[in-house]
Amino acid sequence: MNRVIDKIAWIELDHGKILSTRSRGKNAYYLPGGKREPGETDLDTLVREIDEELSIAIIPATATHIGTYRAQAHGHAEGVTVQMTCYTADHHGVPTPSSEIEEIVWLSYADRDRVSPVDQVIFDHLHRTGRLH
Repeated sequence: MNRVIDKIAWIELDHGKILSTRSRGKNAYYLPGGKREPGETDLDTLVREIDEELSIAIIPATATHIGTYRAQAHGHAEGVTVQMTCYTADHHGVPTPSSEIEEIVWLSYADRDRVSPVDQVIFDHLHRTGRLH
């Protein structure tokens, strides 16, 4: 089974740390974002998912693509991969847990083992480029 899960994520960095979330009932942390709905563009998905999860408004005109990453999908059968297309963007509001999100945390590179496999790939990239400490 070689299925790809198409996801969009928001990268919010501050002083070498990255904003991450934990959903109810989960033990791993994930970058905020989610799956694209039919007909949505990357930015449509980014704006909708971040509003749903964090109750903030992404400013689409400020969105910058920083990379697309692939890895084994956390909690799925072997061969199911996730493709995570990541953007930075300015926003209005203060991130607050909403919908399925139970916790918001700021993680450093030392927390790499606490995140999903695709997030680990992203952590590695951000660390190599000096943005995640």
